[in-house]
Amino acid sequence: MFASKSSSVSPSPSMEQADSDALDISTKVQLYGVLWKRPFGRQSAKWSRRFFIIKESFLLYYAESEKKSFESNKYFNIHPKGVIPLGGCIVEPKEEPNMPYAIKISHEDFHGNIVLAAESESEQAQWLEMLQESGKVTWKNAQLGEAMIESLEAQGLQLAKEKQEYLDKLMEETEELCLQREQKEELERLNQILEAEKHRFEEVVRELRLEQEQIKRELELTAHSLKGVEEEKKELRSLTQSLQNNLEELSLEKQQMLEMLEENESQLPPPTSPSKEQGPIWGLHCSLQQIEQKMQQLLEEKLLAEKRMKENEERSRALEEERAFYSSQSQALQNSLSELTAEKQQTERDLK
Repeated sequence: MFASKSSSVSPSPSMEQADSDALDISTKVQLYGVLWKRPFGRQSAKWSRRFFIIKESFLLYYAESEKKSFESNKYFNIHPKGVIPLGGCIVEPKEEPNMPYAIKISHEDFHGNIVLAAESESEQAQWLEMLQESGKVTWKNAQLGEAMIESLEAQGLQLAKEKQEYLDKLMEETEELCLQREQKEELERLNQILEAEKHRFEEVVRELRLEQEQIKRELELTAHSLKGVEEEKKELRSLTQSLQNNLEELSLEKQQMLEMLEENESQLPPPTSPSKEQGPIWGLHCSLQQIEQKMQQLLEEKLLAEKRMKENEERSRALEEERAFYSSQSQALQNSLSELTAEKQQTERDLK
């Protein structure tokens, strides 16, 4: 259960070398192991197991669990539960109830005795020998002990300082990570907003393009209708001109008929037999009446054509206004589309 690293302390050839050895907190110890310990100055108190180390002329003790850490790390803890200076101490065996292998450590400056107990006689003998050897105090050992205490205190202060520096650095890194996380969350929120804005722009652009295509189709229909109206206007102009020519020809023919009628009436003698003498004149009157009817019919057709021309002109004017309206709407949509495209590109740049 217990093991000894060395049976005695080897003397150092010089003080400097001894100081160097004293500063070492590795496993250069004389003996270590687990012993029973009774509280100092209380004989009726309960025994407890503790892990003990003999280092130079000092007996250090810890909780029992420290043994495992010491054996695995090969370094002993610089914060023991207690330190017992062995210089000048009297170490002897002692019998205690239920503890046959007890060890008593006493000193004239102690207010009471320190009582330990081993598990076996061999362990008791081993600890007695090492404790007695370590109690042989010399000036050199005293100097080594003082140096060891100062070294432990200095190392403790250094470790505390390093621990505080590490904690400060860890706090700074934690604050920086929190700030980075907040910035990341803010960027993600802005990214979501920009994505939603981008989708909205795309939807508006899609609607504007559909509307632009609809206006384009309506413009094509208007242009086609306007072209049909223009062709119909040309046909009506041609028809009106033809009717005007026919009217002029009929008017000329009517004038000739009237002249012939006047000439025949002036050359004919007074009629004796109305049925026979009036035959040619009656024929001229009939022809004249037919010409007038035809002229009346042509005049009505001309008025109808002029009316249709007027309607076509009004329709053409309405179509022109409609085309101008759709053109302005198309231009406005094109401008809006250009603005939205620029905003979309800016949004994409912001997203990148």
